[in-house]
Amino acid sequence: MNEQEKDELMEEVRELEIKAKRLSRESFSGEYHTSFKGQGLDFEDYREYQHGDETRFIDWKVTARMSDPHIRTFREERELSVLLAVDVSGSNRYASGRLSKKQKAARIAAVLAFCAKYNGDKVGLLLFTDRTELYLPPAKGTKYVLRMIREILAFEPEGKGT
Repeated sequence: MNEQEKDELMEEVRELEIKAKRLSRESFSGEYHTSFKGQGLDFEDYREYQHGDETRFIDWKVTARMSDPHIRTFREERELSVLLAVDVSGSNRYASGRLSKKQKAARIAAVLAFCAKYNGDKVGLLLFTDRTELYLPPAKGTKYVLRMIREILAFEPEGKGT
């Protein structure tokens, strides 16, 4: 990759960052937060039943032992890990309009990654063809998200199949 191509790539990454930040704040951020509300998946403890508690969380075995109704409480999951799996096979070079499939995938990944970043979640990347080409484990940070976008745009796969 020569200097001019690198400059063009970095300009496209900067443009994607600006657009993705705007989109993630405006349209997706509200929907993203509501989809993770509610009880967490991790059991935390038991406590005595109080009026208004959800009856489906009553633990009947503990209630029988203690002779008072007890419910299970759960720890809410605060930090999630998002893994973006992107197909980078040869078919992604196809472009029916101004943007190729690879560029569209980078834009979608940028929006999703920035949504996760603003929610405090970790984001990882998996690039694949007919095999795994690149794996970046989930991590936090703007630089990491920008690296992932750059990898999607600049990556040249070894595999030829999908």
